Amino acid sequence: MKAAYFLIAIAIVMIFFIIQLFDPFIKPIIVSVLLVVATSSISLYLENKLKSRVVSVSIMTISLAALFFIPVLYCIFSFANFFNHVDKQLLIENLNQIKIFIQDSSNDFIFMKDIFSQIVSKIDVSKIVENILSISAYLGKNSAKFMIDMVLILIFYFFFSLYSISIGTFIKGLLPIKKEDSIILFYESSNVMTVVLYSLLITAILEGFLFGVFLRFYGYDGLLFGVLYGFASLIPVVGGVIMWLPIVIYEATTSVTNALVIAIYSIVVISVIADTFIKPMIIKYINQKVVKTPTTINELLIFFSIVAGLSTFGFWGMIIGPAMVTFFISIMQLLKKYSDDFKDNVS
Repeated sequence: MKAAYFLIAIAIVMIFFIIQLFDPFIKPIIVSVLLVVATSSISLYLENKLKSRVVSVSIMTISLAALFFIPVLYCIFSFANFFNHVDKQLLIENLNQIKIFIQDSSNDFIFMKDIFSQIVSKIDVSKIVENILSISAYLGKNSAKFMIDMVLILIFYFFFSLYSISIGTFIKGLLPIKKEDSIILFYESSNVMTVVLYSLLITAILEGFLFGVFLRFYGYDGLLFGVLYGFASLIPVVGGVIMWLPIVIYEATTSVTNALVIAIYSIVVISVIADTFIKPMIIKYINQKVVKTPTTINELLIFFSIVAGLSTFGFWGMIIGPAMVTFFISIMQLLKKYSDDFKDNVS
């Protein structure tokens, strides 16, 4: 038995046990590595400007904390404050008004009146209020887990970024492929991750800003709802709807005009103009101006990989999904290249 085969077998066994050992930290480690890959161009730019890798990595870590950590903290404290001061009786009265509004609206549609009546009759307002208030405990539990993951991601991100060059060199040396092929494999994944991460962040900030500023005119907490809309916009297709629809329903109990204005603004300005027209322009600009080599991965495939990632891995799936798909396609392209080289050598 060759020594190389023996060492490979031992390495496979050890990898299995290492995965078992670090199982609770697998997702934060994967996300932090992908973030390092996605932000490598900015980190390198800062390092060249500041002449210090530690300082540049520290700035990038603090920036990521400001983008994810601080907004989430603000949302958690805002919701905690809201649920602590919520007037249960007033909430029941508001929901009853919505119920009455739906019943009255059904009178304008005779052919659907029976259907509306059956649906409304099954609505138990008191039970709904109890469920809403119980959400606070659920949010607290999951928010704590999210915050722990975020702290771990930031810690891993700092150290992986700090030693990324030595780690990358070591891994490239282990790969049984040509050096230029390993570089291509890395850059293709890096470019797609850069496009996905930057476009998602810029779009979320833009749409959150548009929604938050507009709601301030109606007496809402613009910062809170802007942050919430920004996170909701990361969910493709239905992201924005889950934010503006409840507000429109609530406003309809007091002012139908306000409800219509908010709905029209959210659909036309944010969903159509910002998401449909401006977002592709942002992606195109990043793909052509920011990344060193424009990615050749189809944008529709990136979109579905984000959807699949969110449904499988949760919030961080928006990063993991595209990375897995991109890496797989890059490997398939290299396999095709090596297969063609083999055929040429044989012939």
